[in-house]
Amino acid sequence: MKASEIRNMTDKEIHAKLDELRHEKMNLRFQVVSGQLTDQTRAKEVRRDIARLETILREMEIKKEQEGKA
Repeated sequence: MKASEIRNMTDKEIHAKLDELRHEKMNLRFQVVSGQLTDQTRAKEVRRDIARLETILREMEIKKEQEGKA
């Protein structure tokens, strides 16, 4: 998921996507522990997507706070 795509999303959409990715991350962890997951790259992608979503969400919050003060 690209940062430009995320910036076009609303807060609710971002939170929904975060919940979805966190659930997928949990499932991937279980697959790793049980030995079902052989390709670890998806876990890495999910982890990075979660970080990207949280970062952009925080940027939006800071921007709203600065607009409120100005």
